[in-house]
Amino acid sequence: MRNKFDKELNQLNDELIEMGSLIEKAIEMSISALVKKDIELAKQTIEFDSEIDQQERVIEGLCLKLLLQQQPVAKDLRVISSALKMITDMERIGDHASDIAEITLVIADEPYIKEVRQIQEMAKEAIIMLVKSIEAFVNKDMVLAGEVIGRDDIVDDLFVQVKNDLIHMIHENANTGEQATDFLMIAKYLERIGDHATNIAEWVIFSITGEHKGKRTESSNPKLK
Repeated sequence: MRNKFDKELNQLNDELIEMGSLIEKAIEMSISALVKKDIELAKQTIEFDSEIDQQERVIEGLCLKLLLQQQPVAKDLRVISSALKMITDMERIGDHASDIAEITLVIADEPYIKEVRQIQEMAKEAIIMLVKSIEAFVNKDMVLAGEVIGRDDIVDDLFVQVKNDLIHMIHENANTGEQATDFLMIAKYLERIGDHATNIAEWVIFSITGEHKGKRTESSNPKLK
């Protein structure tokens, strides 16, 4: 019985890795669409979100099967409950990639008011955090989970840089305000992706130790979620 349970726990790891790969692809697609002003790729990114949602349902079903059909001990319960919490954050990351693509549809036919280099750097760091947080769960690696949590400061600092640049542009030319707001939203979505990756890392630590610092809350502004 335990061998079967362990086999299904390994399957859970595989499914989480698969969901992580889908989300990584969604972020890459959304940023590529933004940089290249690729309307079709932006639309594909939005449609791709349904695959992430489907994978979330697969993992939910597997977790419920483990809970109902097996007899997990306390440590196993922490792992399963952590996975259920993690996929909620992972699904939100997929939503944010889709949100970025939706903004691209609005601004792609306009000259950009700023370079997107910092946006690309934010996306790169957020992807690193996502991949490492899932790796930490699979390998039960608290040190790696802690590294993910620490990297969130990099994303936050880049967000502040983007925000300050945009505020300066608006002060210099009020006509840039509308697109500046769109770019600020894109940066905010990437900052939230970093927060969700941090949440995942914190659930990894909980799955190992049983201690959790408490999940970060979403912004009270629904547009920034």
